[in-house]
Amino acid sequence: MATVAANPAAAAAAVAVAVAENREPQRKELPGLDSQWRQIENGESGRERPLRAGESWFLVEKHWYKQWEAYVQGGDQDSSTFPGCINNAALFQDEINWRLKEGLVEGEDYVLLPAAAWHYLVSWYGLEHGQPPIERKVIELPNIQKVEVYPVELLLVRHNDLGKSHTVQFSHTDSIGLVLRTARERFLVEPQEDTRLWAKNSEGSLDRLYDTHITVLDAALETGQLIIMETRKKDGTWPSAQLHVMNNNMSEEDEDFKGQPGICGLTNLGNTCFMNSALQCLSNVPQLTEYFLNNCYLEELNFRNPLGMKGEIAEAYADLVKQAWSGHHRSIVPHVFKNKVGHFASQFLGYQQHDSQELLSFLLDGLHEDLNRVKKKEYVELCDAAGRPDQEVAQEAWQNHKRRNDSVIVDTFHGLFKSTLVCPDCGNVSVTFDPFCYLSVPLPISHKRVLEVFFIPMDPRRKPEQHRLVVPKKGKISDLCVALSKHTGISPERMMVADVFSHRFYKLYQLEEPLSSILDRDDIFVYEVSGRIEAIEGSREDIVVPVYLRERTPARDYNNSYYGLMLFGHPLLVSVPRDRFTWEGLYNVLMYRLSRYVTKPNSDDEDDGDEKEDDEEDKDDIPGPSTGGSLRDPEPEQAGPSSGVTNRCPFLLDNCLGTSQWPPRRRRKQLFTLQTVNSNGTSDRTTSPEEVHAQPYIAIDWEPEMKKRYYDEVEAEGYVKHDCVGYVMKKAPVRLQECIELFTTVETLEKENPWYCPSCKQHQLATKKLDLWMLPEILIIHLKRFSYTKFSREKLDTLVEFPIRDLDFSEFVIQPQNELNPELYKYDLIAVSNHYGGMRDGHYTTFACNKDSGQWHYFDDNSVSPVNENQIESKAAYVLFYQRQDVARRLLSPAGSSGAPASPACSSPPSSEFMDVN
Repeated sequence: MATVAANPAAAAAAVAVAVAENREPQRKELPGLDSQWRQIENGESGRERPLRAGESWFLVEKHWYKQWEAYVQGGDQDSSTFPGCINNAALFQDEINWRLKEGLVEGEDYVLLPAAAWHYLVSWYGLEHGQPPIERKVIELPNIQKVEVYPVELLLVRHNDLGKSHTVQFSHTDSIGLVLRTARERFLVEPQEDTRLWAKNSEGSLDRLYDTHITVLDAALETGQLIIMETRKKDGTWPSAQLHVMNNNMSEEDEDFKGQPGICGLTNLGNTCFMNSALQCLSNVPQLTEYFLNNCYLEELNFRNPLGMKGEIAEAYADLVKQAWSGHHRSIVPHVFKNKVGHFASQFLGYQQHDSQELLSFLLDGLHEDLNRVKKKEYVELCDAAGRPDQEVAQEAWQNHKRRNDSVIVDTFHGLFKSTLVCPDCGNVSVTFDPFCYLSVPLPISHKRVLEVFFIPMDPRRKPEQHRLVVPKKGKISDLCVALSKHTGISPERMMVADVFSHRFYKLYQLEEPLSSILDRDDIFVYEVSGRIEAIEGSREDIVVPVYLRERTPARDYNNSYYGLMLFGHPLLVSVPRDRFTWEGLYNVLMYRLSRYVTKPNSDDEDDGDEKEDDEEDKDDIPGPSTGGSLRDPEPEQAGPSSGVTNRCPFLLDNCLGTSQWPPRRRRKQLFTLQTVNSNGTSDRTTSPEEVHAQPYIAIDWEPEMKKRYYDEVEAEGYVKHDCVGYVMKKAPVRLQECIELFTTVETLEKENPWYCPSCKQHQLATKKLDLWMLPEILIIHLKRFSYTKFSREKLDTLVEFPIRDLDFSEFVIQPQNELNPELYKYDLIAVSNHYGGMRDGHYTTFACNKDSGQWHYFDDNSVSPVNENQIESKAAYVLFYQRQDVARRLLSPAGSSGAPASPACSSPPSSEFMDVN
């Protein structure tokens, strides 16, 4: 008896044998009645003990239990009240499925016994033949623990056989992972096959059960709910994708296609080449791809990370990798992934052009947070070195980083910087160690730039000249004039620089203005002048007058009487001697300046004209504004559409200037009229003192017939190219190591980003130096080809020479090095993201080395072609992916992975099979 009491499990097994032989345990085998009572009701194994979450309790029918109580409390072991075998028949709906009746109440219909007490009773009295024990789990709900009498009964089906279901009971505290494992067992799924679950909700639609770690209760699953298990197809796609999203558009011949895994294009959905390029680079990182192909990510999906994307980015990327590496696709459509990216990063919504490095940065961060093994991030205070050894501070910084960030992305891509800041005032030195995911290295920038300008000489017989000038990037307008002076022989002091846009002066530059204010797309004209625009009273210098060309064009209004004026041609800066600064003098100067393409009227033309014109010329034969005026009028009049004008230009500062020194006037034909205008050349200039003294602008107004007759447009637009136009500034190639040296060079912080010195208690423009302390397994190097300034944006197309193998970082890593293992500092290239084109438009492609074959391929959206290694280096290289050599050796070993990734150093096939992408 003691043995039975001490080992209830063995006793229960003996009872099971007795039941199988259709016999009951003998009363003489039972312990004493008092002993039975103590073991069932009291003590550690009794039913009065507290509930503990996760343990099993058993239901016993109340009537049988009451009879047992009466038997043991009667004191007579041979009494007729002997209860016999435990019989729970009254608790079941039927004796086929053995489902419990609904609405059973504890204390009225059944009593609950802990596992030990149940095993005692079964060992003593046995269980009615054929009846299953009613085992239930203790579950922990908020602020309460209870025995789960009614577990959840789920109907498990396969996606391809919805008519055949398995009814399985699960506790509310069971995980979705247990449901998935049970479904895989019931449907005999092979271990290597990928599966996932869907739950059919009350509305009839399907919801993905993403998180396998949450409980049935948290997933809000209910009894009778249909759970569908979906199995991934051999080509890496899910059957449900055909119902909910754009399919991969596989033709019938593609269904049986079998190619090299990883050699798979990505369809361009509309300006998504940037995304395709980043994805192809990342897909060819061996250890990351193996991580997803081997389903390691499933156990590390973090659905509750507030900084993550609920695991959706990681799952979408995993689906993409499995499809690309299934070997069943020539190309796939990344429609689902694109939608996921746009959902979590609004800057990538739509189909605008973007940067592949920006998408890569977002993707790495998103994958890291979705796969972060740290479920609850603790607060970590960043500490300065404060004089401690670098080794100690670096180790502390890395440990603090790993306390909050621990994922396959950290394992693969994260390294450590040493950042040193020095205060320029007090000399305080701050040393910190910061993690990095990629290096954004600057390119050595030329201090020169090439500007194309048009030089307009004062000699009207000379055509404008196009020049290509090499000027300092940080120079001034005066430097441009000096450079042009070397080509033309004209003194820089006799030059005036203007930005011409839409037939008018957009800007007149001062000599001290920076050249950075001139954009490459600007039309820059440099005029030879002999004076200045700002007229100084008493000065004898010539006055430079901006001149616009306008043509009078009919424009309809309600009475057909309005005439519009349209700008045309190139504006001029005309030097006018002060003693000729009258309307007649200005007219004659302009006729001289325009003489190359404006024909002077002959004698017959001069006599041509009707009496009205003769009368007008008798009144005032001095060409001027369309409203008449007299040179001899002593009182000036206001210039305007309905008033006269002054006898001299209204902006003359010296009213004592003498009369014109030009030859005596005679009656002649007037080719054009002159009008004072504002700087836009679109309206008449007022005579307010502020505007009069600001800037004199003159418009030459042509009648259409006169312009057609005397103005030669072809000659006016003509120009010659100086020999320097054929000059192309050669850009010498730079080595990648030079870019890394620039990255680690001391720099001074910009005004927009000062550093707060804890010693000075002020923001300071400190000096900053970055050094490499620890390098990752995969080193991503971003070449900063795109340059942004206040005035300009440009792409640097400098050729960066980067090695395919043996990129040595030992000279850049300042951490004490392991001399016995040089592979820790040497890298081999595995992928390149390329950008072709300029700032406003461009195209991204990828070079990548296949991890299985070691063969390089060129990925251009949905097109994939093998290439030679000598085609990889180009001016288009934008983001470089390097793999540390010790990692490559590890992956090559049999224990490294299921497959054996090949080294990028593997030989290439004959060149005749390759496509020239350069």
